[in-house]
Amino acid sequence: MTVPPRANVLLVEDDPGLSRTLTDRLRAEGYDVVAVRDGVRAIAAALEGRADAIVLDVMLPGKDGIEVLKEVRAHGIRTPVIMLTARDQVEDKVVALKLGADDYVTKPFRALELLARLEAVLRRARGAPLAPHEQVVTFGVWSIDLEREVLSGPGGPVELSRTEFELLRYLLQRRGHPVAREELLREVWRYAPSAVSRTVDQHVAQLRRKLERGAQGTGRHILTVHGRGYLFRS
Repeated sequence: MTVPPRANVLLVEDDPGLSRTLTDRLRAEGYDVVAVRDGVRAIAAALEGRADAIVLDVMLPGKDGIEVLKEVRAHGIRTPVIMLTARDQVEDKVVALKLGADDYVTKPFRALELLARLEAVLRRARGAPLAPHEQVVTFGVWSIDLEREVLSGPGGPVELSRTEFELLRYLLQRRGHPVAREELLREVWRYAPSAVSRTVDQHVAQLRRKLERGAQGTGRHILTVHGRGYLFRS
């Protein structure tokens, strides 16, 4: 694993054994880790602003992970968040993505999977250089400022999670061409193309909802091309 220098992780997991195991593994991989076991302490630690990424369990005492995420985002904290969810918590996954979670890992999971996803969200959070002539792009009723990371429509700015923004950026760059899920996993999430994940579909669905709601039904920009992936049209 390639860890960005001095990457700080806030780990929020109430199971003592799992918390210790993950803390030890993250530190062995070069991360600095702060571990807490309840929602109230998680919010306090997140608001300190020291974490580069947050690994957040859904089931927590005090306040659950969904409440923690909602409150953290309400305070304007855009730190990447990976949710830890149980296999049957489909609704929690959808709600978490809507509230601005960047990814999720389903329990039980291997440490290598969490490490790969953590490394990916940290890479995305650090961003990539932008071409000056592509800093502002318009499509339909929308205008996206790639430098300021602001999407604006008829009703004003629309809030996007960092993952949603990077997904929209990449689809814009490839507009007019179908983009396979494997390509999105590789180029946006930085996962191996062989990875199996529904997170692409979940994020595309959420991005679609935001675009269609903001445009008040004036047009759909992200199309599904059967057997080929997603296509962005202006």
